[in-house]
Amino acid sequence: MPKRFRMTRRFPVSMTEEGYRRLKSFSREAGLDEGEALSFLFENFSSVTHQEKLEHRLRLFNSDLENRKK
Repeated sequence: MPKRFRMTRRFPVSMTEEGYRRLKSFSREAGLDEGEALSFLFENFSSVTHQEKLEHRLRLFNSDLENRKK
């Protein structure tokens, strides 16, 4: 018998508009709601990311973060 998928944690999140649009788009394409899509991405994080590209993108995001907050 398959294990039932349960959402066990809820937490408030702040996201950029672009991040939220991408999450909604991904969840729609995958047939998931936003919480399920986030769970999928984080449960499978190492297999859905490219380590070198992730590090590069993270540096770019962090360098631009203060400007985005204004």
